Amino acid sequence: MASQSSTTSIHDFTVKDAKGNDVDLSIYKGKVLLIVNVASQCGLTNSNYTELSQLYQKYKDQGLEILAFPCNQFGAQEPGSNEEIVEFACTRFKAEYPIFNKVDVNGDNAAPIYKYLKSSKGGLFGDGIKWNFSKFLVDKEGKVVDRYAPTTSPLSIEDVKKLLGVA
Repeated sequence: MASQSSTTSIHDFTVKDAKGNDVDLSIYKGKVLLIVNVASQCGLTNSNYTELSQLYQKYKDQGLEILAFPCNQFGAQEPGSNEEIVEFACTRFKAEYPIFNKVDVNGDNAAPIYKYLKSSKGGLFGDGIKWNFSKFLVDKEGKVVDRYAPTTSPLSIEDVKKLLGVA
């Protein structure tokens, strides 16, 4: 695992998938990434999961990947096991993008990838993730380009098209 100080891009990280297997994020070199902390029981769940799936269907062939990280730190709205979370997202919302191991995004136990994301793009009210469905846009080189609020519609993120080079 790359330490915080030596990390130059998202591609330097290895994370766990929902089955506990290591995933080296360098496999996403050359892809535009939208990284989202997700939850199954949030008021924002339906709109975000629906639009994330629509966005993925629209741009996956042009090089977009969505990386979903379940998190139970906000109102305990992601209490399920990884298997339950994947089942929920894939059955109810037809999610075809990867859903990773449940992580903390804030605090001492925050996943290293989230420490990196937050240090790259602080939010309006400091670095902490404020709620479920915070979004980070990462370019093909693995650099964090922007950060979007939980209430930002995934379909409204115009920079996805710019980074993909899609008119």
